[in-house]
Amino acid sequence: MKMRDIHSGRAVLALGLLALSLSVQAEPLRVVSSFSILNDMVKEIGGDKVIASTIVPANGDAHAFEPRPSDAKSLANAQLLVINGLEFETWLPRLQQAAGYQGPQVVATAGITPLAFEGGHDDHADHDHDHDHDRAKEPAHAHEAGHAPQGEKEPGTHDDSHQHGSQDPHAWQSLALAQIYVRNISQGLEQADPANADYYQRRAKDYAQRIQELDDSIKARLEAVPVDKRKVITSHDAFSYMGKAYDIRFIPLVGVSSQAEPSARDIAQIVQQARREQIQAIFVENTVSAKLVEQVARETGAKVGGTLYSDALGEPGSGVDTYLGMMRSNTDQLVKALQP
Repeated sequence: MKMRDIHSGRAVLALGLLALSLSVQAEPLRVVSSFSILNDMVKEIGGDKVIASTIVPANGDAHAFEPRPSDAKSLANAQLLVINGLEFETWLPRLQQAAGYQGPQVVATAGITPLAFEGGHDDHADHDHDHDHDRAKEPAHAHEAGHAPQGEKEPGTHDDSHQHGSQDPHAWQSLALAQIYVRNISQGLEQADPANADYYQRRAKDYAQRIQELDDSIKARLEAVPVDKRKVITSHDAFSYMGKAYDIRFIPLVGVSSQAEPSARDIAQIVQQARREQIQAIFVENTVSAKLVEQVARETGAKVGGTLYSDALGEPGSGVDTYLGMMRSNTDQLVKALQP
């Protein structure tokens, strides 16, 4: 064999090994998120460097969720798990055990000072939801999902596996706090896939800018609604962070768990409050039955507004299939219902 052929063969082999190495390095990071809103954030930041999937699907109720064998299989193959924390995913420890997942985990609310969930709703008539006072209790990272002792069982909650603690987990309803979600998710991706750290940082910066622009837009749009008119009734206690951010009073029919069932006394007190304060609108949510909302609307004369998206995104192509689309749609519905 000629020396030139030997060198040529070695060059071909080296190029083949390089191509194989690059193909291995270029394989997307497998990221599983606990629910659809986080999954969209991962897609925005991870781009084509990740294969993102969610456990609780679009329009899924994370409070009533029961993991399936397919969820355990998906998690078992994950290289990174992204969760909300603040005891939102009460079913997660069982799923992690079933999947045998011991890999890295991002708690998206780490660093957020959570609002305190006010618990049972036996005092709706006096429940004025003053969002200007500080309801903070402790740092978000103090309790990772499912690993902290659970809080007292909510009145009406019939399944211990779905109970929540004293902290309100719905921090994504504040666009300002969503910036912390973005930072935490970006850092998690960078640590799991350091070769693409710059890529994740650039996309996170762009995403954070778009979140800020929407936040500014929402504040400007709500200026058309007098503060004393910014009062609505919602299905469950999922909008306190949005209320605090934009000075809106959200009066929930039930607590933080959409599975809680209000008593007749609870409903009567809300009806009295709605009549007394002339609350104009009551909203259904995409993950909660509209039956109770419709009952209260009939008794108060409040008009049923559009659908608010609380714990999950809508189906693909719905316009509310992204986090920013969801927040924009919620604002559209609120402004439409509340404008004089």
